[in-house]
This record gives sequence, structure tokens and C-alpha cells, in this order.
Amino acid sequence: MASSSSSSSSSYSNPPCAACKFLRRKCQPTVCIFAPYFPPEDPTKFANVHRIFGASNVSKLLNDIMPHQREDAVNSLAYEAEARLKDPVYGCVGAISLLQSQVVQLQKELDATNADLMRFTRININNNTNHGRVAGYGGGSDPNYSGFSLPYSNPGGDGNYSAN
Repeated sequence: MASSSSSSSSSYSNPPCAACKFLRRKCQPTVCIFAPYFPPEDPTKFANVHRIFGASNVSKLLNDIMPHQREDAVNSLAYEAEARLKDPVYGCVGAISLLQSQVVQLQKELDATNADLMRFTRININNNTNHGRVAGYGGGSDPNYSGFSLPYSNPGGDGNYSAN
């Protein structure tokens, strides 16, 4: 009985990591290779990695790589495991292919929109150079000409818009 109360108090102060809890073994956070990367709050992360790669293989992998690379490796394994569970055939390659095809489609749309924009800009520039000009006005020596033509502009500038 005394051992169960001491183990429950040690569990309370140091909950086991998700890996040790899943594997039902005692977790010593200072020694456990999984503890820094599989927190107890995220048990599905380890469950997915274990289901796809196996705890033994993940442990060997983490022991074989440099400590500063382990977090990235675990994140990659977790991403691949989740992708494999969603798509057992292609895994993350399927997701990457889908994203690449979306990028290609969006690039085509962007190119078409840019071509339309260039065409409309050219048409608008051509229309503005000829639109709203009256013989004798439209630049040259007229000090009131601003370079912009308005559809109902009065070149004389006297406020009278009626036809004389």
C-alpha cells in the first residue's frame, strides 16, 4: 500500500510522457529519450508515430541523431505518420503533390490576371489620350490642362457646361 501512494505522488509531480504512458512503462524525464518530444498533453502524436514507425525504431533514430536535430526529426515523423494515416498509399507525398498542383493552377490564374491587367491598362491609356479632347485644347500651350481628361470636362474652365 505504501508503494502505491508513493507512486501516485511521484506521478502527480512528474506525469509520464505520452510515449511512456502509451507503452505503460515508468518515465524518468531526465533519462527518457521520448519525454522532451512527446508531452503528456498530446498522446495522439506518439500513438500515430508508434503505429506507423514503431517505438523501437523511433528510439533508435533519436539516439542516432544529434540532440539539436531531434525536435525537427520528431515533428517530421509526426507529420508523416499523420499523413500516412490519412492516405496510406501516398502519405505526405500526396499532400505535397496536391499543393504543387494548386500552385501551378494559381500561377496560371495570376498570369492570366496580369495579362488582363496589362491589356486593360493599355486600352485605358489609349482611351485617355484621345478621350475628352476638343480641338484647340488638350495640352500644348493651355495652362489649365492638367493631363487628365474627364468625361464631362469644360476646357474653358468657366463652369459653364452647356453647349454654345
